Amino acid sequence: MAVENLTLYGYWRSSSAWRVRIGLALKGLDYTHHAVNLIAPPAEPGAPTGAQHTAEHRARNPLGQVPVLTWVEDGVAHRLTQSLAMLTWLDARFPEPPLVPRSGNAAGAAWERAELINSGIQPLQNLNILKALADAGIDRTLWGREVIAKGLQALETLATEPGAPTGTFLVGHTPTVADCCLIPQLYNARRFGVDLSGCPTLLAVEARCAALAAFEAAHPDHQPDRPADAV
Repeated sequence: MAVENLTLYGYWRSSSAWRVRIGLALKGLDYTHHAVNLIAPPAEPGAPTGAQHTAEHRARNPLGQVPVLTWVEDGVAHRLTQSLAMLTWLDARFPEPPLVPRSGNAAGAAWERAELINSGIQPLQNLNILKALADAGIDRTLWGREVIAKGLQALETLATEPGAPTGTFLVGHTPTVADCCLIPQLYNARRFGVDLSGCPTLLAVEARCAALAAFEAAHPDHQPDRPADAV
């Protein structure tokens, strides 16, 4: 059964959408990009900022977040709303090249590193949390810098401890789901002014990823909804 009308709803600088773009590019898949502007003016007075909160988008994702991946297969419409679920589906539906190592130990390590970012860093510095912190009078930049630094240092430790899977990338010699999560998080770290000098292993992996066409194509600077004046 062929996959048709593959569409990714995302935002150019969303790290979660970026992960999926990397996965799609590594698989060599064509897809339609549908921009959801997370900082769009409210649709009506009193409504929250961002197109992710519109009724149209909440029909795709009741949580009002990006990304959303949709496709049609055998005449049936399908949808996923979580980035790691999307990468899991991509690996099952399009097995080559694999995003998860075939070895059980390496697969566990790849998911561990991906989830450290997906569960232990990114949610603590996403747009909703930062807005809530700012509303409560908490310095959102300082908060984001601290939680990202703590998480990335933990990841550096995991990647370098004795017995950890080693290689060109975060786990082994080909990009995995772990690298799909790492690269956007390092980008976010710089936006928050995190000192990355204590993460040489992560930075070396980042440099190797940057040399690959799939990672280059997925970068926020190359997305159609990137504002011309973005910095």
